[in-house]
Amino acid sequence: MQFDSFQALITMGGHGAYVWFSYATFILVILGLILATAIQRRQVIKHHRRLMRSEAQRHGSGGKTHNASGA
Repeated sequence: MQFDSFQALITMGGHGAYVWFSYATFILVILGLILATAIQRRQVIKHHRRLMRSEAQRHGSGGKTHNASGA
């Protein structure tokens, strides 16, 4: 679709408000999903780190590795 002017692009024959609202809604939803995924990823990583620490403490190593030489 080709428009004669920038104003014609914005108004789109009277349908511009609906079209641009749809684009804005799509962008907001995608950004929300990206943000929610990033937050959830951080929470999962934090949870697994806590689990690893508690498992290490339960087995008595305190999260430290031991040398074969005993040092």
